Amino acid sequence: MTILGWIIVGLIAGALAKMVVPGEGPGGIVGDIVVGIVGAFLGGWVFNFFGHTGLNGFSLYSVIVAFVGAVILLFIVRAVTGRRGAV
Repeated sequence: MTILGWIIVGLIAGALAKMVVPGEGPGGIVGDIVVGIVGAFLGGWVFNFFGHTGLNGFSLYSVIVAFVGAVILLFIVRAVTGRRGAV
């Protein structure tokens, strides 16, 4: 799968993960979509680690793998950044 394919799958996964994970990320919707793209790589790694196929072309399975990675990464990012109050 090409890098462009990973980016497109990551965009889709990031948009879907934004709908599932509560709260607002530090970069808004654009930041969440970028996290989705990075989450696509994370999802591929996690699935490979557990013995399954990672991203394997533009398919529903690849979107699901990327979605899982994006959700994991969004939870991590939101836990680390937390909610910052105005001063």
